[in-house]
Amino acid sequence: MIVFPAVDIQKGQAVRLRQGLAEEATVFADNPVDAAIRWEREGARWLHVVDLDGAFAGDARSFDIVRAIASAVTIPIQLGGGIRNATIAARYLEAGITRLIIGTMALEEPSAFAELCQAFPGAIGVSLDAVEGKLKTRGWLGASDCTLDDVLPRLAHDGAAFIIYTDISRDGMQKGANLDVLRSLSRKSPIPLIAAGGIATLADIQALYPLSVSGALCGVISGRALYEGTLSLKEAMAWIDQQEKKADVWYFAFSSFFAPSLWVRRRAPTLRKSLRKERRTRWPAT
Repeated sequence: MIVFPAVDIQKGQAVRLRQGLAEEATVFADNPVDAAIRWEREGARWLHVVDLDGAFAGDARSFDIVRAIASAVTIPIQLGGGIRNATIAARYLEAGITRLIIGTMALEEPSAFAELCQAFPGAIGVSLDAVEGKLKTRGWLGASDCTLDDVLPRLAHDGAAFIIYTDISRDGMQKGANLDVLRSLSRKSPIPLIAAGGIATLADIQALYPLSVSGALCGVISGRALYEGTLSLKEAMAWIDQQEKKADVWYFAFSSFFAPSLWVRRRAPTLRKSLRKERRTRWPAT
């Protein structure tokens, strides 16, 4: 499971909003590039970048800043905000972004979204942002009658590589994740799931981690909590790494005890590698 530090760009600064409201912004860095470099230095394995101006306007408003971030760090980046056609998507991928997060197009233009997934296989994910179960579009300003259950099968069929679920009512509020919805979604989703909204402490990470073992959860996004220090990136990653090492040790012990044949003992290292490979297949670059 990956912890994604968030770098949200508004008016050229790195900010965090509360419940997606543009007027409820807190500035955490005057230069988003500095914020990105900070998280890489602290050990981040991925970055989650959002062009808030682009999300509200529907275009690539912060393209130059995003390109500067991609040039300044070596870790992979997923980007969302204002990507509503194939031309913008291609520009960002050519600028060094690893994969893209689509929101409005995925819900309002299904055919165009499917074509985008075909054009850039494995590089297109979907942001599913909800209030009281109803999905939002256009920088969370647009209403939709769709629910998660309505759209998830189609998105998977069209080629979405992953989904991000955000409970808007919890975003930036540091109230903890919506465990009930995420539990259900993690069981249902045929593609990797990332959780966002309300993840504020190590306890929140610990509560979500079992969903990465039994379900589709493969990552969490945190912004305000990391900037304000209620969640330590290093501590969270160290705890997750410790759990995954324990899982590998348990797997080896189980296979050795319950399958004592010489063939299985010889195969145990290979089986362990297969387990790790399967984990990487579900979620690249863990």
